[in-house]
Amino acid sequence: MKRRSFVRASLVSCSLAGFAPAVNGASRLFSEKKGASQEFYELRVYTLKNEDQQQLVENYYQQAAIPALNRLGSKNIGVFRDLKPEGITKLYILIPYKSLADFGTIQEKLGTDAAYLKAGSAYLQAPATAPAYERIESSLMKAFAQMPALAVPEKKDRMFELRRYESASESAGKKKIEMFNKGEIDIFKRTGLMPVFFGETLIGEQRPNLTYMITFEDMAKHDASWKTFGSDPEWKKISSIPEYADAKIVSHITSTFLTPTAFSQI
Repeated sequence: MKRRSFVRASLVSCSLAGFAPAVNGASRLFSEKKGASQEFYELRVYTLKNEDQQQLVENYYQQAAIPALNRLGSKNIGVFRDLKPEGITKLYILIPYKSLADFGTIQEKLGTDAAYLKAGSAYLQAPATAPAYERIESSLMKAFAQMPALAVPEKKDRMFELRRYESASESAGKKKIEMFNKGEIDIFKRTGLMPVFFGETLIGEQRPNLTYMITFEDMAKHDASWKTFGSDPEWKKISSIPEYADAKIVSHITSTFLTPTAFSQI
């Protein structure tokens, strides 16, 4: 499996307050019956040019953002570094939300949290001459029906793989999500590809796509689990169904290997 850089999308966190009205309006498109129990995820990718920026952003999440988001109901926030960074440093942040409305109002609530504003002041008030980061790019995802909530793995040494499947059309992307919901997620779990989350990208670049995260003890376990998955009889059966042929419903796969920071809640 070739490691590729994970592509980025474009929702800068400081602009989320202005985006909130649109999100709140869009939330009405999701029926209570169909999607109330499915979480939403924001995946932020920071571009950092040096260790000073990396330390500043990590301190912000550890000391300010994670405690504040936890107080507001967003639990199990993940902070990850590239397992084997090459060139410009990236930092990956995964933030779960109970609902689309929560996502839409979070920045306004953070803006009135005195403890958060004080603890995060170095990041929030970094001058243009010494910015805290180069750019933030984000995507907003909705959890799959078959795995409506994030699964937190056991706290021990482990690695993560973040994978994105792009599709040539919206209908092809929906068909791949259907394939996951109708059996592929269960095969993942049974063959050692332990999922953390599955999400359909609602906002972000390179749409239509879905993104998911799986976790392993080490690279040897990663390779062995994927081999087991590939030879699994149920996987061979479901993947042989013409409407689920990957060549028809997946046009590109991107994979990034990550390691959690010491303070990551995932």
